[in-house]
Amino acid sequence: MKIPLNQFEQFINETILKRGLSYFKNGYVNQPEEITRGKYEATVVGTDEYLVELEIKDDTLVEYVCSCPYDMGPVCKHIVAVLFFLQQDILEIKPTVATLGSIQKRRKKNDTKKNTTTKKKTISEQIDEVLEKISHDDLKQFIIDKSAHNSPFRNLFLSSFAHQNTSESKELYAKQVKSILQAAAGREGFIYWNQAGNVGNLVGDLLNIAQKHIENKNYKSAIYICSAVMEEMTVAFNFADDSNGDIGGSINYAFDLLDTIANENLPNEIRILLFEYCISAAESKIYSGWDWHLGVLQLAAAILVDEKEGLLLIEQLEKSNHSEYEAEEAKCIKWTVIKKIKGEKEAEKFIAQNITNPKLRNAAIAIAIDKKDYEKAIGLAKDGIEQNEKDKPGLIKDWQNWLLKIAQAQNDKQKIVEYARLLFIANFMNEQDYYAIMKNTIQNKDWKNFVEELIKEISALKRWFYTDIIADIYIREEWWDRLMQLVRQNASLQNLQEYEQYLANDYSDEIAERYEVLILEYVKSNVGRSHYKTACKYLRRMKKLGATEKVNFLVDFFKKEYPQRRALIEELNMV
Repeated sequence: MKIPLNQFEQFINETILKRGLSYFKNGYVNQPEEITRGKYEATVVGTDEYLVELEIKDDTLVEYVCSCPYDMGPVCKHIVAVLFFLQQDILEIKPTVATLGSIQKRRKKNDTKKNTTTKKKTISEQIDEVLEKISHDDLKQFIIDKSAHNSPFRNLFLSSFAHQNTSESKELYAKQVKSILQAAAGREGFIYWNQAGNVGNLVGDLLNIAQKHIENKNYKSAIYICSAVMEEMTVAFNFADDSNGDIGGSINYAFDLLDTIANENLPNEIRILLFEYCISAAESKIYSGWDWHLGVLQLAAAILVDEKEGLLLIEQLEKSNHSEYEAEEAKCIKWTVIKKIKGEKEAEKFIAQNITNPKLRNAAIAIAIDKKDYEKAIGLAKDGIEQNEKDKPGLIKDWQNWLLKIAQAQNDKQKIVEYARLLFIANFMNEQDYYAIMKNTIQNKDWKNFVEELIKEISALKRWFYTDIIADIYIREEWWDRLMQLVRQNASLQNLQEYEQYLANDYSDEIAERYEVLILEYVKSNVGRSHYKTACKYLRRMKKLGATEKVNFLVDFFKKEYPQRRALIEELNMV
């Protein structure tokens, strides 16, 4: 959502607006810095210190991000507080003085007012100006002095320019990662969850440099950084609490960067460097037990170029100990290798020998369809159903989905409806819109009877998700009276919220009444601020439905009924 800067109050929830104003008035916003023209950063002190980033173009807020966990709307109070800070001269307000009402009045008065103050230089412009004026020797001495006493700065500097160093190696970056981990572990030798976030940030800075190296085609430096991060952070799992996923996230980031490199048009020297790293990592089992073990072998398969490299990779795949899942994945990698070094015919033979592997069966069916050998494709899919019916029933829908695709390729309407119906009723993760497929295939005169039979069949199953499927039918057919009846039978706050958008025009009063009953029960049965926030969220939904009197009644009732619940009263005051 783009927000005109001179009207931002009109685009933001009133409660959030008041909270943001309160933060501004209380001086919680630190001076925003214009990093580059139109891009601002500011820290706002709340229950924690949060970073707000804004981008303004043509007096319009086009991008806005806050590091706080707020997820109940596009704009949080911290962003609003920074907007008030940036607009305080136009609005003629100062911290601890203004009220929201006076601001809105002044806004109307000053809509056309221009700020004639000289534009302050951005941070980047200030840096450019300084760099133009200082000498090479002064800059060099500054870097030497800072590097001597500031290890994070030293590490970032060395990482950013290590490609200029002929002695650059993976070990250089491994030492940097180790120093970050050791500092976080402290004397106890263990990284607790509250320190893991800082580790993730510092290692993330290092990986951001690797990203820059990739953009500048300094692939060797990027490979060294990513491989060092992956190895050292994998070791760190043994002495860290990674509840927040900071360590695992860093490894995933590093692996994704290696994958990016593997998809580049690499000089052969770099390609060999990456290939050899992948093979050596598998050989030494650095990532044994983690997805990255097979991941590096997949990278190797993507960049190998000849039979010698292919056989070397196959050797690693065959001598590794794998779980059932890993063994299946390893065979898929081997199939990729065979296809590259021996051709399609040998690859198809390998699939036939390992057809019980679900991914290879999928590949075999796709190949058969591509060749228009529909009989073979049908046989493979039906055999998959038979083979997996008992031990892997979750795969049945995959094979049924293939049967649907084959029917579509053959324009077999009877089979199209049969398989689309099966997949729709199963509530299968939709690869296609099965309902639309049925509706487009069945004649209009037969459609209503078909739908009624479909509803009966689904209702008879009594599965936990059948209500959602039937509701979806009512929405598609715009049968609002039947949808409302379904909501009545399965009344819950979540259901009301989900279907309110379809029913509000015709049933706003009834929905508000049902919200009222359910909110009363919810507050009675649940204690804690998170629950109070949930209840107040639904009170606000009632308000939007026009049930302001009912909302006011509930607010007053809760305040009288639960005067000891201070958190509840605080949340009610913001409804």
